[in-house]
Amino acid sequence: MLDIAQCPDCGNARTLFGQCPHCGSDSTPDLSSDTIEINLKQGSPLVEEALEQLTDYLRKCLALGIKAIVLIHGYGASGEGGHIKRAVHEALENNRFADRVEEFYFGENVAYGTHNYHTLLRRRPGLKRYLKRFKEGNAGMTVLLLGSSHRNA
Repeated sequence: MLDIAQCPDCGNARTLFGQCPHCGSDSTPDLSSDTIEINLKQGSPLVEEALEQLTDYLRKCLALGIKAIVLIHGYGASGEGGHIKRAVHEALENNRFADRVEEFYFGENVAYGTHNYHTLLRRRPGLKRYLKRFKEGNAGMTVLLLGSSHRNA
């Protein structure tokens, strides 16, 4: 579901949220990066469930010091974009997450070598390993830069 971090108590790998499965620790995990990937479409949630999950993830990521999220929302099998994708785009464009998301870049606008691609890499070098999947742009993903006030689409 999310990138793996390390438990500060037992040293084992664990997910970012919840207890350590090895020792049961609730301590904040040690992160190897301030950039993570979140798959919103995993488990096939309904649109409202996906937006609630995103709200919860954003709150938790800010508390952990995460600076950038590659959000996988899928594109949809219809060829016109999926329901979760449309809802996420609409929520971002209508400032639903403006108190948490400083900037956002829709995957279709982040093709390799474009201005947005280079801007993102300058701002968050940790995105490089994720942006490899954006060769021609990737309409099933959105990049979120966490912060407070300014946004860009």
